This record gives sequence, C-alpha cells and structure tokens, in this order.
Amino acid sequence: MDEITAVIDTPALQTQAPTNLDELKPKMRLIGRVDRLELYGAFIDIGVGVNALIHISQLGEERVNRVSDVLNVGDTITVWIDKVNPETQQIMVTMIKPLAVDWSDLKTGHVYTGKVTRLENFGAFVDIGAEREGLVHISELSHDYVKHPGEVAKVDDEIQVQVLGFSKRKRRIDLSMKALMEKPAPPEELFTAPRGNRRQQRVEEVIEFDEEEEEELPTAMELALRRAMGDERTGSLTPPARRGKPGARKRHHDNRRRQQEDLLSRTLQMQD
Repeated sequence: MDEITAVIDTPALQTQAPTNLDELKPKMRLIGRVDRLELYGAFIDIGVGVNALIHISQLGEERVNRVSDVLNVGDTITVWIDKVNPETQQIMVTMIKPLAVDWSDLKTGHVYTGKVTRLENFGAFVDIGAEREGLVHISELSHDYVKHPGEVAKVDDEIQVQVLGFSKRKRRIDLSMKALMEKPAPPEELFTAPRGNRRQQRVEEVIEFDEEEEEELPTAMELALRRAMGDERTGSLTPPARRGKPGARKRHHDNRRRQQEDLLSRTLQMQD
C-alpha cells in the first residue's frame, strides 16, 4: 500500500507516520487502507501492526445503511484516531473530521484565532473550531462605542478572541475581542484636580449661586403703602427684576409677601 503519513490537527504536528500504538494520539490524521468489511464497519490498516476499526456510524456525517455503499476493500482513505487502548490492542478511527476544540478543551481565558461567520445587530459569530460558533457581543467588540458589528469586523475576517464563558448544556460560547485590547486612558481633564477638590469646588459654586442676590427694590404694594404714609423716596423706585434659582425666588417672594402683610396690618392699625 501507499506510504502512511500522519498529521495531528493540533498545534503540535507529527511529520513521521506512527509505527506502534504508543505513538497514536487522539485527533491524529492518518492515511490507511481498507483491509476488511463487516456489517458493523470496516477494519483499516494504518501501519502500526494492528488494524483499526471504523464503525458504520463513523463513515460520514450522513446516515449510512451499508458499509459497502461507502468503502471497498483496498480503498485508501483518510481517518482520524478516535480512541486507543494499548492494553486491549484496540484502535477506533473515524472518517468524520474531529473538532479542533472540544467542550472539554474550553477554558475561561483561553485565546483562539477564529473566523467571523456572520454579523448580527447584537454581535458577531466566530468559528473557533468548536461544535458551535462563539458569540462576540457588540459590547465586547471594542472599548469604544460600536453602533454595528460591521464597524469592527467583516465576514471571513480572522480575529483573535478570548473565552469569557461557555455552557455545554446550552451549547453557548461567549467570546470577547475587547478583553485582548489595551484599555484606553481616561481623558486628561479628569485629572486636572483631585476628586475631593472638584467636589468642594462644586459645593462652593452652588453656595455662591444660592447666595448671589441683587439689592431688592420695593414691590408695587410697598410703594403704595409708602405713599400712603408720606414716604417721599418712592418716586424713583420701580418694581424689582428677579433672578436666581426658582426655589430661592419663591422663598424670597414668600418672605416679601409676609412682610407686606405685616406692614399693611400695622398701617391699618395706625389709621384706626
């Protein structure tokens, strides 16, 4: 048969074909030859002295009714190592390409390079080689405000992402691009004064505003009362223009009103 080669679909690559069971690793890719067909599967010679078994369910992603519909004796095929048991001399292989990232491989904080598969208003889906695509929520695309994911990434872009969390039960993987970016420094104006000083300055501004008063001029009623009592200073006086905060103006108006009522009451008593 043709020379057997092997490649592991992980960061560590093997350039030479394995020669015994101890050299076999899960997800290792091998070129083998179909040696025998059975109803339940086929035996494959992978060059380690022991034939590997491929079950009928592992002949492809589609349902297979008969092994002979897919394989013939003497065919050269590509298989991946699924399980190896050196004690029982059993090797299980598959023709279905295994996932690059199993659920058991996922860890919070792990960094992967993935491909953007689609964009939605709420985020971007990224294929990192797992069973399901991971989601980079729009809030995790950048430290800056992002109106739509298309402003940051495009379909088929290769990007680096970090795992924020995952749930095998929900078949969900949460990813982040922002976690791998340097956080921008706050604007310089925030450091112009210590926080306590800024708060004190704000309090002083409020106090100064509340205490800001103009010299008040008498109201129209006061002018009439002064004229009734013969006060000659009323000729050049006009009703006041108010300013300040609405609450301060109301309190001032109430005080003026009470003073006017007291003045009117005393005037009526003097006339009586």
